Amino acid sequence: MNHAAVPSGWKAFTLGELFEFSNGVNADKSAYGDGIPFINVLEVIENEALTEGDVPGRIKLAPSLAARYRVQYGDVLLNRTSETQGEVALASVYLGNSPVVFGGFVFRARLKTSSLDVKYSKYALREHRVREQIIARGQGGIRANVGQRDLKTVRVSLPPIEDQRSIAESLSDVDELVKCLQNLISKKQAIKQGLLQRLLVNKDRLSSWPEKRLSELLDGLQAGVSVRSSERAFHRVAVLKTSAVSNGRFDPTEAKPVLPADIGRVRCSPVAGSLIISRMNTPALVGEVGYVEHDCSNLYLPDRLWLARPRRGGARRTNMRWLSYYLSSEVGSRAVRELATGTSGSMKNIPKERLLALEVPTPPTREQDKIAEAVRDAEHEIDLLRGRLSKARAVKQGMMQQLLTGRTCLPARESAV
Repeated sequence: MNHAAVPSGWKAFTLGELFEFSNGVNADKSAYGDGIPFINVLEVIENEALTEGDVPGRIKLAPSLAARYRVQYGDVLLNRTSETQGEVALASVYLGNSPVVFGGFVFRARLKTSSLDVKYSKYALREHRVREQIIARGQGGIRANVGQRDLKTVRVSLPPIEDQRSIAESLSDVDELVKCLQNLISKKQAIKQGLLQRLLVNKDRLSSWPEKRLSELLDGLQAGVSVRSSERAFHRVAVLKTSAVSNGRFDPTEAKPVLPADIGRVRCSPVAGSLIISRMNTPALVGEVGYVEHDCSNLYLPDRLWLARPRRGGARRTNMRWLSYYLSSEVGSRAVRELATGTSGSMKNIPKERLLALEVPTPPTREQDKIAEAVRDAEHEIDLLRGRLSKARAVKQGMMQQLLTGRTCLPARESAV
């Protein structure tokens, strides 16, 4: 960003002029699990703003260390490392009041000037032109990293403080709409889970259905390969993220473009009527399943995802939508997660042979179809809400592009008489 790009009445600052940067705490493995809330990379990446309720991790620290690494209201956290360049040094402002600390893979940026409003900072530091500068300073092949020295040179243009507060208030209104829609979707998801409980895992129903191994229902499990990818690549060939499957659904937009050098290595595309299963993920997300509605050309699986097709032969194929609902139900997903192995507290893996040996109460094919149709109707309501959520997020992005760059100004407020 150069001085010519600074809108009239705004001022340009470097992050080094606005903030004092600090590295996070590194502790022995035995210190984690209990103690004071501990902000790590994932919380920073996923949230523009954080409170103590968003911080699941815990760490035991001596009082002197807890004071040294404490995060206070208004501090900005930035992840110094990420799996992709596009996610390096995402900013998240702490808006809580309870004591929390931050980890060694996170920077703390503490305001040392009154030129930046705290609530405005959560938007300003994720604005497109600021992000471009940060991403350009990232280094590394497999993992992206950025240092304090480089971050301090990033430039940001700021309007007068009162304008910052007005912009933050307007964007917060859209955030509230987004949050309300997210909560409504969560409630509808709970209703869907209740329907799954009645139709799929009711004890009377289960006792009347024969159990079949997944190997009898599926034509094996096919994994993709690990390839290098980047949000900055421009090829149409893309690899799925593990987040592409969740709650029985498959989202083909959760993907990253493959680097040109690795395009020849990709394999295994999603096909209509199949399932995608997360074979390696966090303990809470391992075994997530998604049903594929349509063929997805130029889209490929990584090695952490499996593609499952219905078993060939026989009078009638398994209804894979029904199977996705069962495997994503409370009972089904728990059974799948219990198959996972691994000593790491952050990552688990499901052996292929164990998943194929899993026994599933299997209704007749006609009943599979009826169950699938009933649950799909409930999902339609959720889809409509997701559409509204997508539009609300697009509105927010448009507002950010206009308001945070000075292209559009909010109307001046009338003074009280």
